[in-house]
Amino acid sequence: MSKKFNTFYKKFVILQKSEKDTLFQKKKLNIKRLNEGLADYNAENGTEIKLAENIVQGSVAMSTVTQNENNEYDIDVAIIFEKDKLPEGTIATKNIIVKALKKKCTNFKVEPFAKTNCVRIVYNDGYHIDFAIYRRFKDEEDNYKYEHCGSDWRPRDPKAITKWFLDQNKHHNYHLREVVRLLKMFSKSRETWVNMPGGLIQSVLADEKIQTAYSRVDERFYYSIVEIRNRLEDHTEVDNPTDSQHSLKLVGSDNQKMKNLCSRLTNKIKDLDILFDSKCDEKQAFKAWYDFFNHSYWTNLIQEDAVAKSLSTFAAEDELYDFRETEEFVDNIFSIDIRYQLDLNCKVKNRDSFVGWLDNILSRRDLLLPGYQLYFSGSTNTPAPYNIYWKVKNQGDLAKKNDCVRGQIIQTDKLTHYEETNFRGNHFVECYIIKDGICVARKKIMVPIRVS
Repeated sequence: MSKKFNTFYKKFVILQKSEKDTLFQKKKLNIKRLNEGLADYNAENGTEIKLAENIVQGSVAMSTVTQNENNEYDIDVAIIFEKDKLPEGTIATKNIIVKALKKKCTNFKVEPFAKTNCVRIVYNDGYHIDFAIYRRFKDEEDNYKYEHCGSDWRPRDPKAITKWFLDQNKHHNYHLREVVRLLKMFSKSRETWVNMPGGLIQSVLADEKIQTAYSRVDERFYYSIVEIRNRLEDHTEVDNPTDSQHSLKLVGSDNQKMKNLCSRLTNKIKDLDILFDSKCDEKQAFKAWYDFFNHSYWTNLIQEDAVAKSLSTFAAEDELYDFRETEEFVDNIFSIDIRYQLDLNCKVKNRDSFVGWLDNILSRRDLLLPGYQLYFSGSTNTPAPYNIYWKVKNQGDLAKKNDCVRGQIIQTDKLTHYEETNFRGNHFVECYIIKDGICVARKKIMVPIRVS
């Protein structure tokens, strides 16, 4: 069952790259509309309101969006302005953003509108974008401080929750994200289950009770949800992970949502009891997971002809390796505003003998073989001070099979980096220049390793 469960997770739980790309394309398009709308608004009103930063937040930034949301995917984007350029009132500020968006968001059935904590754009196909408005200013130590535009201006770091989750996911050996995704998949598995806790609360619960001692995804998930259920039976309070003085339960109905999650977990965990029966056969196991997730993948497997078809459809099941998703994305960590140049070179050596420069080797279509030494060096016109980060991403089946996709973004503050070629695949190395918390320059260099 482990392979079947892994297939379910990889194929039907994780949001596919095409959907992720669509979300980011909509974000990019509407940031452009906002900038253009603000330019028109400024010309009409003699103001100087300009976007200083924008950064993706929420489940998209944490990569915990799942597939079973009926295309009602949303992307949360923090839009950040200089404090002295905005009006003091939060309603007035939100109205300016709405007016600016309306100038460019034409042909929408529903015009952009203000909510308490954001300005929302709704697409006909179910997507929506929430622009959370922030203002920034520098403190006495010349560091930026941020305030969120809700019913009032309140101190809030737009990057704090994402940083917390990414740090905790790393702390749990990159298994937290999978438990959160599967828990959210369960929580949205029935249309009648409308009153369930939001994704952030589920993420905090998973962080508290994740069971990483187990080697398989299905085991880690099962024993984690048992502990989450037990915890909710004991108490339902959930604190903000970045500010323990504040609860994530904001309204009275949140109490019922917590009780619903607890009772529904209790009822459906019972359906999995058969998995611990020594006489449990494959069909019974399929049905148990169907009863839990209410997903057609499992009912299709129940039928013998469907099993054969499934084995054919997922003939690459053995290739759905149980590797950790260690890759990080700079867009989810820093605001992006490319203003400066960054160039990368790579010197290639074999047993300390110079082979050539990487771009020349690739242009000649020569092979870059395992066992070579790679010396990366960069140059930038970014004015100091700034920080330097590097990312090394291994791609291909061997990287997944060896659980070595890497992709972490690591601060070195050096414009040099060393790697060795290990196994074939279309790998890459990327460098980022970060100034005042904003990525102002970036450069990627491909490192395709072949076998002769």
